Amino acid sequence: MIFKRKIMEQLLAWKNEPNKPCLLVKGARQVGKTFIIEQFAKENYDNYIYINFELMPSLKTIFDGDLDFKSLRLGLEANFPGVKIERGKTLLFLDEISVCPNARVALKTFAMDGTLDVIASGSLLGLFYKDVTSYPVGYERPLELFPMDFEEFLWAVGISDDVIKASRQSFTEMTTLVESVSNKLSDLFRQYMLVGGMPAVVKTYIESASLNAAREVQRALIDNYKNDVVKYASTVDKQKILKVFDNIPMQLAKKNKKFMWNDIDIEDKTASERRYGSALAWLKDAGIINFCYNLSEPTAPLNSSRRVDAYKVYMRDTGLLMAMLEPGMAKAVLSGDDLVDEGGITENVVAGELAAHGYDLAYFERRSELEIDFVLNIAGKVAAVEVKSGKHTQAKSLRSIMNNYKSVQRYIKLEKDSPVQKDADGLEHYPLFMGMWI
Repeated sequence: MIFKRKIMEQLLAWKNEPNKPCLLVKGARQVGKTFIIEQFAKENYDNYIYINFELMPSLKTIFDGDLDFKSLRLGLEANFPGVKIERGKTLLFLDEISVCPNARVALKTFAMDGTLDVIASGSLLGLFYKDVTSYPVGYERPLELFPMDFEEFLWAVGISDDVIKASRQSFTEMTTLVESVSNKLSDLFRQYMLVGGMPAVVKTYIESASLNAAREVQRALIDNYKNDVVKYASTVDKQKILKVFDNIPMQLAKKNKKFMWNDIDIEDKTASERRYGSALAWLKDAGIINFCYNLSEPTAPLNSSRRVDAYKVYMRDTGLLMAMLEPGMAKAVLSGDDLVDEGGITENVVAGELAAHGYDLAYFERRSELEIDFVLNIAGKVAAVEVKSGKHTQAKSLRSIMNNYKSVQRYIKLEKDSPVQKDADGLEHYPLFMGMWI
């Protein structure tokens, strides 16, 4: 089963660039990096060289000697005698490049010569930066692959382009979406919250029509993440990382979802950012979590008012978050139970959509009476976004923002099964699934 992924358009645009840098594709394990790059290679190149440094460790010797292009080319030709190296027609894919730091250094050589188009990839690139002796600054371009977003999930389950287009048009033009279409997309959005966007999980769910089968794959992925911790993390950090990882669902279950160090272990009185900060950073660098920073003021540029000492932490894939919760939560999500928001699931899935669309996640709070789930810069306008799992007629925080913070110019409320409408105060209402169009 081949899934349509948005990153393919970015890969094609890169291929057509003159004098392009090497591409460095980042993303968590099992997010689909290898599959999509191999598909891209087979569809767009006459010749293809694939090296996975984890599975083919002997090929690291190609990069052990001189890193000039002549030496590298000879090494590749010796190990891949049946592959032609032709300008513009040959792609070299260096998978799990973090295992071979010298290959990362060699990207500068490949980019400067230009004979080979080169894509490098890795799941733990942010964790091995100290092993690279010289970064090819200016000769590599990072590109991050996230789990499948909701639109990609809709493509995978066979929803037509016309239906998706109608949904987008309803959002952009604030027009009514046909009720049967809205109901169907809301139902699929609830399924997406359970399944998430990891390709292996989506594939299993589509082929088996079984949430239980999908859950087994999710649990295996979680075990793989934990195995990475055991394998790659420093001895002193292993248990801290595992403890923080297991604690994330509890952090999101709180009414105030700000990440609190003293909630990690009630028996550990020394819990603090100094003690556990490196563990949280490890999970971020591994592409497993998203940070959402608190803002001192909801004013552009948002990064200038970002508080690095106050943040919420979301799982990058909501399906994996669901697999970490008790089974009863899945039933609540499918039934549309309003109480599901107590697990932070609804916020988490919207956070994943926004991060996949390139937004730096931020929120704003002022004491206990005002909290805006997300503050974004949308096309130059500061927008406040509130997320509700149920039907809530009031929007106290958004109303307060309207009245007290003129820097905010757009007000968006995503709520369960809401009709698309804009009220007299300028507050925009959308069903939850339309978060995919922000």
